[in-house]
Amino acid sequence: MARKMFIDGALGNSNEEETHYDFDLFVIGAGSGGVRAARFSANFGAKVGICELPFHPISSEVIGGVGGTCVIRGCVPKKILVYGSVFGGELEDARNYGWEVSEKVDFNWKKLLQKKTDEIIRLNGIYKRLLSNAGVKLYEGEGKIVGPNEVEVTQLDGTKLSYSAKHILIATGSRAQRPHIPGQELGISSDEALSLDDLPKRAVVLGGGYIAVEFASIWRGMGATVDLFFRKELPLRGFDDEMRAVVARNLEGRGINMHPQTNLTELIKTEDGIKVITDNGEELIADAVLFATGRAPNTKRLNLQAVGVEVDSAGAIKVDEYSRTNIPSIWAVGDVTNRMNLTPVALLEGTYFANTVFGNQPSKADYSNIPCAVFSIPPLSVVGLSEEQAVEQLKGDVLVFTSSFNPMKNTVSGRQEKTVMKLVVDAETDKVVGASMCGPDAPEIMQGIAIALKCGATKAQFDSTVGIHPSAAEEFVTMRSVTRRIAAKNKPKTNL
Repeated sequence: MARKMFIDGALGNSNEEETHYDFDLFVIGAGSGGVRAARFSANFGAKVGICELPFHPISSEVIGGVGGTCVIRGCVPKKILVYGSVFGGELEDARNYGWEVSEKVDFNWKKLLQKKTDEIIRLNGIYKRLLSNAGVKLYEGEGKIVGPNEVEVTQLDGTKLSYSAKHILIATGSRAQRPHIPGQELGISSDEALSLDDLPKRAVVLGGGYIAVEFASIWRGMGATVDLFFRKELPLRGFDDEMRAVVARNLEGRGINMHPQTNLTELIKTEDGIKVITDNGEELIADAVLFATGRAPNTKRLNLQAVGVEVDSAGAIKVDEYSRTNIPSIWAVGDVTNRMNLTPVALLEGTYFANTVFGNQPSKADYSNIPCAVFSIPPLSVVGLSEEQAVEQLKGDVLVFTSSFNPMKNTVSGRQEKTVMKLVVDAETDKVVGASMCGPDAPEIMQGIAIALKCGATKAQFDSTVGIHPSAAEEFVTMRSVTRRIAAKNKPKTNL
């Protein structure tokens, strides 16, 4: 019986005798998207192979690990460190709640580091078992494309294996980039920051994105002196400007030294540490300098040019709405395509790839109303449009509702740190098109708000929902008064 397959954007039946391949699908890269696609394709009956570089917490062009960036050197270990760093502030707050906490509380970085490593090793094993249980054949080594239907895997001993596949999926993710400045070899990326032998007492972070903000929060929470340098007036470019200002204020309130509109020009090794020189002529000494200046798709060693797979100027693989490249048998998902670089999005793309190619269910990912979080302390979480995006994209007026308050917990602890919530509404339809929150538990709350936005909830429906009291979350259903109305004709520009 001929297998149904996805042909030129539509399902079709091939009556011709099919060419024999070693695999129906071969996946290069066993991170979140690759593993999901491999497992789900196998569940549809496909014969699947997958290859991944050998495991190590710190990646390189020849080091990786099953589970990928998120599990080994990204979301998971980062969140463990965030949890660890929060306890410092919690211990301070506990005193006004009756806990007699010693003035001197010791923090053991090496113990936390070992616990983090134990957890990622455990998860690496779980991902391997998931593949095995699904019947996916795993190869450890570096994969590259040698033809439209052929991959080559170089094993650890240098042996090269060649396999044919009806479909090839590239899911190799991305890697941290370093700025090209003198002394850049003295700096570290987020990979190394998650595995430092010693906790830095003086840390410099270069970058204004979520990775920079998160590590600045982590190290400050653990007692380090932290200086954060970024090019714009505010960190977190691309997020809602009002919420960016809230995050910046909180970072400063937690003791992080902010250096807006400042770049690093040189690093020099000295006996006392690393001398950091800025473009403002400022100099300071640090024990660690973290470069959080962006990531680039892992495509250089895939041999894409051999078959003419198209990439953009950043090296990201170009794909259509089904994750298919310009070569019909080759597909790509996740960060390597540089669409929306979030682990849950890679999982979505991997799922939809399997549905499309092997499940007879052509599926296009919907990138609207995808929630995300910045795990700063306290965290920021958003879904939908920022105020600026709404003003730019909506045809009619935009209504903005905000609430700023001191969380109940802080009224006793004495911590001066407000929670800020925001809803952005299309005045014409009353639909809530954006939501954001900066404060404790923001990501946990925003996941529920995301469901409401995905369902097309209106502001009236938010207002008619009964809140949970006392909670911070109830503020999202009690914001009755409009903070401001932005007329369609008045579109402010920003370059913060």
